[in-house]
Amino acid sequence: MRLRLEVNGRKRSAEVPPMKRLLDVLREDFALTGTKEGCGEGECGACAVLVDGALVNSCLVAACQAAGTKVRTVEGLADGSAAADGLHPIQQAFWERGGAQCGICTPGMLMATAALLATNARPTEDEIRAALAGNLCRCTGYVKIVEAVAAAARAKPSRRRSGRALG
Repeated sequence: MRLRLEVNGRKRSAEVPPMKRLLDVLREDFALTGTKEGCGEGECGACAVLVDGALVNSCLVAACQAAGTKVRTVEGLADGSAAADGLHPIQQAFWERGGAQCGICTPGMLMATAALLATNARPTEDEIRAALAGNLCRCTGYVKIVEAVAAAARAKPSRRRSGRALG
């Protein structure tokens, strides 16, 4: 099938089998390798992306289900809301607070945070933990991740600084 969708604000298309996973389309056909595969079963959240604004595990979405949608990946996180150095406040907060360790879960954590903050600008710690419940991390123990999400919620554009991109 000819898959047509918008990814990170750009119209994209690819000839793919209808049941190819969105995760594989993003990584293989569009060379967007920020989205990671952890479990391949929708249990870990490493492959989380936003589809029409909703957080989904891209390993569970067939290409035919993604046709005509707007997909936002970790590569598109900073688009339109970043400082000149390219970091989104969420990425900056994870960088500053040590919320990223090995990097496998980081893209999904960043996207889950973006989904949370899009609907709740000032989440409590319990709300942060609930929003991240579908994302597993084996490195951090979650304390630094929760701190990073809280910091991102408080972030102001003037707090962005240069650094390497996360995800």
